[in-house]
Amino acid sequence: MIAVIVPAHDEAASIGRCLAAISLAAAHPGLRGEAVQVVVALDNCSDATGSVCSLQGASTVTLNARCVGIARAAAADHALALGARWIASTDADTVVPADWLCRQVECGADAFCGVVEVVDWLDYPQAVRDAFTRKPVTDGHRHIHGANMGISASAYLAAGGFSAVVTGEDVALVHALEQTHASIAWLAQPAVATSARRTARAPHGFSGFLRALEREVLDVAPALSPVPVLQR
Repeated sequence: MIAVIVPAHDEAASIGRCLAAISLAAAHPGLRGEAVQVVVALDNCSDATGSVCSLQGASTVTLNARCVGIARAAAADHALALGARWIASTDADTVVPADWLCRQVECGADAFCGVVEVVDWLDYPQAVRDAFTRKPVTDGHRHIHGANMGISASAYLAAGGFSAVVTGEDVALVHALEQTHASIAWLAQPAVATSARRTARAPHGFSGFLRALEREVLDVAPALSPVPVLQR
């Protein structure tokens, strides 16, 4: 069985699209009918996130940690208890492509690290969009995103799982995987589409990265200097 884990804090407005996309990925013929179970960690939710999950058939675990590391770990623990052999991870404001799961489990490695794309840039200026996309991402990249990663159950357990940190739990897990000499597929595809929202659920996460990039761009734009591209 394949599991997809999603941490969520008041994501009723966006998680429906996320779960619908996961359902399409779960039905991909490349999985040859293998079961896929979605586990959403409801972390201190006060809106209808749980109801949306129930309507779309996702399992849920409830906690009040306000910590994405604890939430991802709780969802992963539940997935392992259900018998998952592979754990894919994404975020509630993210839409995965139809081949997302099959390409992960067929990556030929203990873990998969993918990249993110932004579809809706909201009010970000064009210079920020250009800076984000200026350097093409290719296989072998070293970007780490909890919104687009996957790991075998055995490798996850050997690495000690997600750390109880409020940000950077994805980076910490990959570093732990490297310490156990796990093999990691750093692939540019399949990429996922994520949100450019300014209200961050985790400090210093992707939303924080985009705001930092905007500050960098706006600082140098008047002087017409080259726009720096931050590592993401």
